[in-house]
Amino acid sequence: MLKSFFNSLVAFWHSKTWAGKAVVAAIFLSFQFAQASDLNESLQNGVMMIRTLDGGPAYLLYVPRKGGENAPVFVTVHGISRDAIEQAYMYADLAERYGVVMIAPYFSEPPYSDYQFMGRNGRGQRADLALDKIADEVGKLTHARTDKLYLFGYSGGGQFVHRYTLAHPGRVAKVAIGAAGWYTFPDPDLPYPYGLKVSRKDFSGVVFDPEKFLKVPTRVFVGAEDVKQDPALNKSQRVVRSQGATRVERAQNWIAAMKKAAYALGMQTPYSVELLPGAGHSYSQSMLIGGMGPKVFSFLFEPPEIPQRVSMRFNNH
Repeated sequence: MLKSFFNSLVAFWHSKTWAGKAVVAAIFLSFQFAQASDLNESLQNGVMMIRTLDGGPAYLLYVPRKGGENAPVFVTVHGISRDAIEQAYMYADLAERYGVVMIAPYFSEPPYSDYQFMGRNGRGQRADLALDKIADEVGKLTHARTDKLYLFGYSGGGQFVHRYTLAHPGRVAKVAIGAAGWYTFPDPDLPYPYGLKVSRKDFSGVVFDPEKFLKVPTRVFVGAEDVKQDPALNKSQRVVRSQGATRVERAQNWIAAMKKAAYALGMQTPYSVELLPGAGHSYSQSMLIGGMGPKVFSFLFEPPEIPQRVSMRFNNH
């Protein structure tokens, strides 16, 4: 799994602009490798760690210097470029400043080829169940609060985290969605993943309960310039007609549908869209130009007590 993870970094390097390569090079140069025989003994605060779930995916873990005891847990999920390390690296300062434990799972392809949709039968392993196991492991390691997760995902990761929230609302405190390509709408008559009608060919044991998932505070962050139909965007006529032509339109239409569904059940759950100025469909652009990182943390968490900055080191387990 770790070999696959590092191979993905090489592919990620070749896909980047020179500015992006500079970020990736800085990450590679800051790696430190160590061997450990005991999980608890190997845990270090203030260090970016790479772990592998037994029988599951690799994930990056950051525990703030003050430790993880009773800390909230922030999960950031990559898009289809599998850029988990970039996401973790760019969120680490905020995790330290806010005193939260950060998890960045790496859903390799295969076996998690269908992770955006949680892993439908015959299309890939269940990414939602893998995240549950990662969170359980992190809870045992750090003593952080893993009963309620604070979720973020960008692009394909945004697809995953909103569908995870629909399926597992009891484990989600808040969810921030970054520029998802398209959405599962709260319509019980539309087949999954367009709506909530699940068949046996999709999943076993998944039930979407609007009275539960409509209670989760949700905000979508999308670049104000994310209005192009790029190659990664789902351009099927079914999606275009029902959700809109661009990521901005789809975010606005989905949030409107979720608000309407919540109001119909007498709920005043906060649902909103925030446009990121100057950003197109790019994670690094959304972070560096659109200011997405601080905006996501401001939505998810209370203001930090003492601002601190991370001196980034990596530890491989």
